[in-house]
Amino acid sequence: MPRFYIDAPLATGQLLDLPAEVAHHIHVVRLAPGDALTLFNGTGGQYEAELVEVGKKRATAEIKAFDGREAELPYPVTLAQALPEGTKMDWIIEKAVELGVTAVQPLAARRCVVRLSAERAQKKLEHWQGVIVAAAEQSGRNRLAALAGPVDFRDWLGTPATGPRLLLSPRATASLVEWGSQAGPQPVTLLVGPEGGFTDEEEDAAVRAGATMVSMGPRVLRTETAALAAVAMLNGLWGGM
Repeated sequence: MPRFYIDAPLATGQLLDLPAEVAHHIHVVRLAPGDALTLFNGTGGQYEAELVEVGKKRATAEIKAFDGREAELPYPVTLAQALPEGTKMDWIIEKAVELGVTAVQPLAARRCVVRLSAERAQKKLEHWQGVIVAAAEQSGRNRLAALAGPVDFRDWLGTPATGPRLLLSPRATASLVEWGSQAGPQPVTLLVGPEGGFTDEEEDAAVRAGATMVSMGPRVLRTETAALAAVAMLNGLWGGM
């Protein structure tokens, strides 16, 4: 069933004029009056609705019932991802949301190729927010992952932590699987470096700030692979798949 995010209050019995972008999508995929669709607004649960009217530029739906289902992980996972080059961040955010990540924190590290001005950062945030919405619609999540603005890695290390911070590093002696098996489900933040990884100095600073270095195994993973593999590992260890 088609699912759409609606940034507005929703209620059973409501007759709703759908946003222009949603109406356009409905027109493109040739949905018709009487077709069913699912709406959610990110506050939890979803609403079953029926199309009442469909035009080229507008569509109206009647909300029939509320469904309280959730598809969230039972433990919050924050992805603190150093900015990769090109469109890799789009891929990372999309797949991380599909895997259940609760929050995304872009980081500016020493080896980051991408350097964002304030204007570019704002445009990127708007684009990444759209990626989060689309991934939630596709994956069946009824809550949107939180997205923070890019910050310098060392500045971020000084911010309060909610749960352990795990730094993925080939220098680590303990594996993520070993750590996760012993620690059990809990809020956690995964720190992933850019192409080339964090520098030794950055890793040492993170450890001094309380982070734990963990390994992903004997193979060196690309930055766009490491984050997703780590979230999938926690899903497998702690549940949520």
